[in-house]
Amino acid sequence: MSAMIETMFAAKSLLPLGPRDAPSGIVKSAARPPWRILRDGLEGDSQGDLRNHGGPEKALHHYPRDHYDAWAAEEPELVEALSAPPAFGENISTIGVTESEVCVGDVFSFGSALLQVSQGRQPCWKLNARFARPNMARRVQTSGRTGWYYRVLREGVAAPGDRLARIERPLPDWPLSRLNELLYLRTLDFDALAQMAELRELAPSWRELAARRLAKGAVEDWSTRLTGA
Repeated sequence: MSAMIETMFAAKSLLPLGPRDAPSGIVKSAARPPWRILRDGLEGDSQGDLRNHGGPEKALHHYPRDHYDAWAAEEPELVEALSAPPAFGENISTIGVTESEVCVGDVFSFGSALLQVSQGRQPCWKLNARFARPNMARRVQTSGRTGWYYRVLREGVAAPGDRLARIERPLPDWPLSRLNELLYLRTLDFDALAQMAELRELAPSWRELAARRLAKGAVEDWSTRLTGA
């Protein structure tokens, strides 16, 4: 995979979101280049909930623009909200690559920075508020059109026109689409969960999630994450 990046997006300030006016950085705009990519993310970006967003394992969020047409086709009322990225709060938007083509652990060069795919996105209720749809987070989850996160292996600087180029693939059998299916559809596939729990390149929180399912023989409660209740 190789994609030229023209723009990166950052939340320069936190804005109130949803009925509780929770501070959020989901509303982003074009970041001024050159872009300095640090261990915790793009310089100048902000997150309102540092427990569940941002940090070394979620330093940058990538959402394929390929999915925008699918969302608009399913619900034409979303066309205006989807008129341009970053509708899903992404830092990086590309055409031509989705969760089926990206594997956990894939390493990418971008400018002088080195990035590694750490996990998929677990949709939360803030997508409901963002799109004024009470079930948007669940729809993103079920569809598998989640996007993904990078950890930063080497800090660096990138600029418009730099390519996001894959240089290493340690886990070719673990595309993000497989992980999404395991987490949200085939939720108690114990053999696959046991393998997932041992993936060193996967974010620790996701390895622990797989281990908990194995230990309990049950799926965790998604209601708080998906609805904010």
